[in-house]
Amino acid sequence: MPPQLKTLLPLLAVFICIFLVARHFLIPESFGKYGHYRADSMDETAAIPINYVGKEACAECHDTETAKLASDLHSVLSCEICHGPGALHVADAEKGILLKPGTREFCGTCHSINPARRTEVINQIDTKEHHPEKDNCIDCHNPHAVWELKE
Repeated sequence: MPPQLKTLLPLLAVFICIFLVARHFLIPESFGKYGHYRADSMDETAAIPINYVGKEACAECHDTETAKLASDLHSVLSCEICHGPGALHVADAEKGILLKPGTREFCGTCHSINPARRTEVINQIDTKEHHPEKDNCIDCHNPHAVWELKE
């Protein structure tokens, strides 16, 4: 046996032992029960409270906005994409305050010019050039009916 192996084999054995001990303490017991996953994560995820209620829950009280939105470009979006999770608002309208978006930065998240987005799908504007004197898009545009300009 070469002398190099006499030195390397014990080091390799020590490394493998350290690896196996560390693996035993670092990998949770439920890992591998359902394939290459940690099975306990499913129970943990199921225990997280649901915060989103869906567009139908919003339509029960907000019929005017729903009617405007139905014929608009945003009709395919859920209300909660812009206004945030609605579960608290549905449970108690006074306590569950929703977001009231409309700033240039907020609308620009989707509508600012981005070469990676298809212009046929999302209307894009240059937020620096398009009416820079206005702070809020909703001063002119109704997000529930985009084509309806405010006078």
